[in-house]
Amino acid sequence: MWTTMLAKLWHLFIAFGTATLLGYGGGPAIIPIYEHQVVNKYGWMDTAEFGRSLAFGNALPGPIATKLAAYIGYKVAGWPGSMVALVAVVMPTALMMIALAGVMIKLEHNPYIKGMIRGIQPVIFVMMAMLAYDFAKYAFGQTDGSGPLTFLPFIIACVFFVMVQYLQLNAVWGIVMALVVGAFFLRGS
Repeated sequence: MWTTMLAKLWHLFIAFGTATLLGYGGGPAIIPIYEHQVVNKYGWMDTAEFGRSLAFGNALPGPIATKLAAYIGYKVAGWPGSMVALVAVVMPTALMMIALAGVMIKLEHNPYIKGMIRGIQPVIFVMMAMLAYDFAKYAFGQTDGSGPLTFLPFIIACVFFVMVQYLQLNAVWGIVMALVVGAFFLRGS
C-alpha cells in the first residue's frame, strides 16, 4: 500500500520535474511535454481528458503549468500527489532562478551579458509568436463553418483586444464576457 503510494509520488515528481527542466519558454511551451508524460509515458489520462483539463485550467487565473500539475497530481495520488507535482514544477526553476539572479546581479554591467540578453529577446518573441499562431489555428478553427457563428471566436478576440488595449479595462472582464458568450453561442461547435 505505502510502496504503491510512494511509487506514484516518485513518478509524479520525476514526470513533472523532468518536464520542467526540459521545457523552455514558460508554461505554454511545456504543455506538450506534460502531455507526453501524462498520456503516453504514465497513462494517467487519455488525450481527451488532458485536453479538457488544459482548457479548464486556461480559464482559471495563474500559470497553466502549476494548475495542470496540481490537478494531475491530485487525480493520481490525492493531496500528496498534488503537493509533490507542484514542488516538482516550482522547485527546480526557483532554485535555478535564485542562482541565476545572483550571477546576473554581479554581472549586470558586463557588456557580454547585456548582449546575450538583447540577443535572446528576438528568439523569445518568435517562440511566443509561434505559440500564438498555433493557438489561433485551434481557437478560430473550432466552428464547423456554417451560419453566423463562424466568425464569433474572431469577434470575441477583437472585442477583448479593444477592451484591454484601448479602453484599458481589466482583462478579467473580457474573460468573463468570453465565458458567457461561449456558453450561450458556442456550445455546439
